[in-house]
Amino acid sequence: MESFKKLNNIIGWSVFAIASFVYLSTIEQTVSFWDCGEYIATAYKLEVGHPPGAPLFQLLGRIFSLFAEPATSQVAIAINVMSALCSSFTILFLFWTITAFGKRLLSRSEEKNNDSFKSISILAAGVVGALTYTFTDSFWFSAVEGEVYAMSSFFTAITFWCILKWEEEADKPSSSRWLVLIAYLIGLSIGVHLLSLLTIPAMGMIYYYKKYEYSKSGAIKAFIISMAVLGFVQGILIPSAVSLISSFELFFVNSIGLPFNSGTIIYFLTIIALISFGLVYTKNKNKPIYNTLILSFMMLLIGYSSFAVLVVRSNSNPPIDENNPEDAVGLLSYLKREQYGSWPIVYGQYFNAKLDNKKPYLDGNPTYAKDDKKGKYVIIDDRKKSIPNYSDKYKTFFPRMWSNTQSRHANGYKQWAGLRNTERTPTFSQNLKFFFSYQIGWSYLRYFMWNFAGRQNDYMNMDGNSLNGNWESGISFIDNARLGTPNDTLAPDHLAKNKAKNHYYFLPLILGLIGMFFHFKKHNHDALVVLLFFLFTGVLIIIYLNVVPFQPRERDYAYVGSFYAFSIWVGIGLLAIYDFLKQKTNARNSIIAATTISMLISPVLLASENWDDHDRSGRYTALEVAKNYLNSCAKNAILFTNGDNDTFPLWYAQEVEGIRTDIKVVNLSLFNTDWYIDQMKRASYEAAPIPSSLEHNDYRRGTRDYTIIQEKFKEHKDVDQVVKFINSKNSKAMINTSAGLKNYCPTKKLKLKVDKEKAKEFVPIEFQNKIVDELKWKLKGNGIYKNKLMVLDILANFNWDRPIYFAITVGRDNFMGLEKYFQLEGLAYRLVPYVSNSSDGQTGTINTEIMYDNLVNKFKWGGLNNSDLYFDETNTRMVMNYRNNYSRLAENLFSKGDTLRAVQVVDKCISEFPREVVNLTYFTIPIIDIYYKAGEFKKGDDLFATMIDDYFKEYYYLSDFERGSGVKQNLNISTQVLGSLTRVLQIHKRDDTSFNYLQEDDKYFRSNDNTPKEEINYSTYRINTFLDEFYALQ
Repeated sequence: MESFKKLNNIIGWSVFAIASFVYLSTIEQTVSFWDCGEYIATAYKLEVGHPPGAPLFQLLGRIFSLFAEPATSQVAIAINVMSALCSSFTILFLFWTITAFGKRLLSRSEEKNNDSFKSISILAAGVVGALTYTFTDSFWFSAVEGEVYAMSSFFTAITFWCILKWEEEADKPSSSRWLVLIAYLIGLSIGVHLLSLLTIPAMGMIYYYKKYEYSKSGAIKAFIISMAVLGFVQGILIPSAVSLISSFELFFVNSIGLPFNSGTIIYFLTIIALISFGLVYTKNKNKPIYNTLILSFMMLLIGYSSFAVLVVRSNSNPPIDENNPEDAVGLLSYLKREQYGSWPIVYGQYFNAKLDNKKPYLDGNPTYAKDDKKGKYVIIDDRKKSIPNYSDKYKTFFPRMWSNTQSRHANGYKQWAGLRNTERTPTFSQNLKFFFSYQIGWSYLRYFMWNFAGRQNDYMNMDGNSLNGNWESGISFIDNARLGTPNDTLAPDHLAKNKAKNHYYFLPLILGLIGMFFHFKKHNHDALVVLLFFLFTGVLIIIYLNVVPFQPRERDYAYVGSFYAFSIWVGIGLLAIYDFLKQKTNARNSIIAATTISMLISPVLLASENWDDHDRSGRYTALEVAKNYLNSCAKNAILFTNGDNDTFPLWYAQEVEGIRTDIKVVNLSLFNTDWYIDQMKRASYEAAPIPSSLEHNDYRRGTRDYTIIQEKFKEHKDVDQVVKFINSKNSKAMINTSAGLKNYCPTKKLKLKVDKEKAKEFVPIEFQNKIVDELKWKLKGNGIYKNKLMVLDILANFNWDRPIYFAITVGRDNFMGLEKYFQLEGLAYRLVPYVSNSSDGQTGTINTEIMYDNLVNKFKWGGLNNSDLYFDETNTRMVMNYRNNYSRLAENLFSKGDTLRAVQVVDKCISEFPREVVNLTYFTIPIIDIYYKAGEFKKGDDLFATMIDDYFKEYYYLSDFERGSGVKQNLNISTQVLGSLTRVLQIHKRDDTSFNYLQEDDKYFRSNDNTPKEEINYSTYRINTFLDEFYALQ
């Protein structure tokens, strides 16, 4: 027994070392896209990230960052290392979990003489299961970046392992310490992510099996109680702990008249007193169970107290201070994630539900804010009639198709549930069809199969087509039959050679299923525990989140707890093979064969397939793109962004590495909130506040969230006068609405006076004669949201003293009709005082010299020119914008007669974004056009011929798909690109129809009646045979 414990520790730590080597070898060397930039930045300076927050992650991340050189990418590496080590510890505890189950599994064996082989098989099972999970697609993805999911997995793993340790010691007087530790770990984990809570039902069943004699009714009661505990902790304890603080604070400040924070202090004193009394009382009365419950409650609250960090840091007003939770009242709103809204789970409306005729809206809870002058909290938004109340006729039990927040959600419901008419109320069978086809099938099982069967490629797929993002085993006849795909040998290179095309041939899945069946056969109680773990961290998350169609990204990382549970069965699968083989041969040969087979078909196979698309070393794209956005702007600029990937990396660059801190980055999505506007009106580092005339009370929550446009004037009105009118307190500047008197905007036509002397300082000489006296533009739509009102306020007050830029990714709707005054200078459009009639019909004219300096001399792209590195779709999808900018600059240079630099620009583009990394798209065609116009015929021909081959191959491949595969749009795009190539050919007359063209082996020739056969290069051959092949498609 002692030797097994020793080996269990040694091998466990050896597996930890292997996992650490894998993750530390493949971590990203800087910031990644999505939330990583925000998490690293807020950890480095202990700032406040998005709700519901991850304060423990930030505290630990801050500690790790202390080992890095300040203001360098070492900070990101340090926090990425933290994720890697959390993942390695997850693997360690998985190993020990599998060996704990394995010991119980084989302890029932009738064999008495093969204890050493039993021990070896148990340890081997732990190695196979743990290393399988090490190399799984989704877990490895989160292990190598600075995000919360790796740490969340660690807490899930250690919490579940602790209940197994408790079970080993359950008969000892000190065993309750493990339960108290579990409560503390759960409390800590809330400060990272809520995943570990979902192990409570599984842990409850372990407690029941150990403490009580099994019966069906007893097991059912235990499960119900475990569910109640989960519901209590997640639904009552976690929110109520803060909700009570808020209630105490409001009562003692507003009703009693005590100073701010008095209620919070009294609340904590009350909690401390009650817990102290309970501990003393239960000890004196010898009530150990109640004493343990109170201790566990106390430790959970202590763990949960990490959220106090957010309040402390928010009060210091850091540059990143999302939702500004400065007190108990603000923290409650923060933790409830009110900005994200709510959704039905058990009972609620369909997506096309009509409001109740009698009572269409219900009152929400009022929003309070601190009023220092009055010395109490005041209601800033009473939220009267703010909650839609849907008619019961349009409600159902277990509503799955519920969202009307985006119009495209209805199209998603129509597609996945087979709705013919989105105006009609869906049937319950259609509701269930959506649940099983999209929520379970597409949003969970697809991800599960990615990890244990294989993956088609890394292209995001939100419409269910057969071309991208499916699971794919590598067994052709199965994959082709299921997806309707042609033979893989016909696939274009960007699909066939996609590094995320990983095939496992169902082998890890089969091993896990063998383990599951063996587990239920030999020890069904333990198997049921793992099943609960598996279901609650997978399917239950789907049910709880009530996932809507068209997610902004693939969400496989959210279900890694489920894949963790299945990896337990993968390890146990080795024990099943061993158990089978030892009936055929001796124990020694059985364990050797079982271990070899299991290692090869699961962890070794996963490692060999997955390494190339999980190795992020050498990739710096997110940081370099962030620097390019910032360096597109002149000094002291205001830069408007909109999404995660054009904002969070910029936050990281400024907050961590101190890059271009003179720029005020304004996220237009967050600009709808009063707390964010307040932050933008404060200086940050070298960046001055935004110019604004509006005060906090003018835009606080519930005030001017949406301003209706009611046109009273036909002529253009000064933007400053319009902003003042919208902000007027005069009832004559208001209109009656269902919510009472509200301000309105009296016109869509706006104008802004130009200071020509200031304008001449930044307008290129060639455009200075075009400087206008006033900018005139027209708003679109029937109203103005708060973010656009604030943009108008900035325009009314900036006096042309600061450059204003819009990132190229913000979307035309956010341009507010100003795009005719845009000048492209890199990855951002600058607002300029002249009409920018671009020759190519695209947004903005080109500032040639600034653009050239940026794109050719300054900008770097983080390794996108290196085909040995791995770049997923998040990194590559933006390349079309970059290629477009290069080709626009080259066209501009060529039009000015600067042919040399025009060619230099397109050469730079081709070298920075080679076909081997990012497939050639429609935006490559203007580059071919530039080459031809500049007389660089060989470069143009080679690129032209490559595109012809690529798109014919893609066309033929897509044409062979079975009907209903969802590839029609892709097929149309391929046809359009080929059609565009024919126009390039006709314009530049690169074909010579006087010759006949033929291929012999690997050589190409042309000839006619007057010319003997002569050898030509492939590009010439391909271009001259292009039209015949294209017309044959028609």
